[in-house]
Amino acid sequence: MAEQISTEIMMVRPKHFGFDLATASSNSFQNSDGADAKEAISKTAIQEFDAAVQRLRTHGVKVHVIEDTEQPVKPNAVFPNNWVSFHDGQVLLYPMEAVNRRWERREDILDELQESGIAIDEVLDISGFEEEEKYLESTGSLVLDYKHKLAYACISSRTNREVLDKFCEITGFEPVLFEAFDRDGVAVYHTNVLMCIGTGYAVICADAIPEVQRNEVLETLRKTGHEVVTLTMEQMYSFAGNMLEVADESGNSILVMSGTAMKSLNLDQKEQLSNHAKLLALNIPTIEKYGGGSVRCMMCRLR
Repeated sequence: MAEQISTEIMMVRPKHFGFDLATASSNSFQNSDGADAKEAISKTAIQEFDAAVQRLRTHGVKVHVIEDTEQPVKPNAVFPNNWVSFHDGQVLLYPMEAVNRRWERREDILDELQESGIAIDEVLDISGFEEEEKYLESTGSLVLDYKHKLAYACISSRTNREVLDKFCEITGFEPVLFEAFDRDGVAVYHTNVLMCIGTGYAVICADAIPEVQRNEVLETLRKTGHEVVTLTMEQMYSFAGNMLEVADESGNSILVMSGTAMKSLNLDQKEQLSNHAKLLALNIPTIEKYGGGSVRCMMCRLR
């Protein structure tokens, strides 16, 4: 039975990080204030990235760092969990909404990972759905319960039901489909912004889910043995839903989040989560502000 915890992750060191107008229309978490200072933002993002990797490695997390390429310019390359997922030798490539994000799908990355010992037996490319303007952005769109083979997904312009069904057909996961809306009533662009599933626990902004669907989602989480930690809408905007459970070299559980997310949690929530994992915060305010994503988006599960 698959473990929920990630024992090795991939991260992409960005070359040209910055605010991206192409993704902002569907991502209300991006902030354009001061975005004209492109060189400074890119430089700061690289510093935040390097510090985050160092902190993870210091805590015994196995991180495989890939270098972004100079061309074409990919302002979101730091978020690799949106274009690929790894499933015990099976690799899926996904359809992306923004054209400039499709450039992030690089065969050379898979080659490099394979050379480093990551098993890649089969690559399944479902990105052809882009021609029909139907998208599913990997573990941004999907929050996966590996043990129970459930794929949680909130519908948005980036998360299409038909592509989700294709994913489930390939992998054997069952969909848990619902809607979720931000404080302005706009569909939450990625499911991993509002929820995270760990070993025996789940973090979720239930307030973002319409009441008619909310209880079913919460009941599914509880029935599958998860202690549910609920977030407020404000905490979701602080990226407290955007976490990932990883293992150190001894197999101990670490729940990784951003410094922004950690600061937003109250004492009870921290205590609940600390019963399951050590809490680790990475400071990435520039990446969060201009990218509209957080640490979960930066970490792609390899195994």
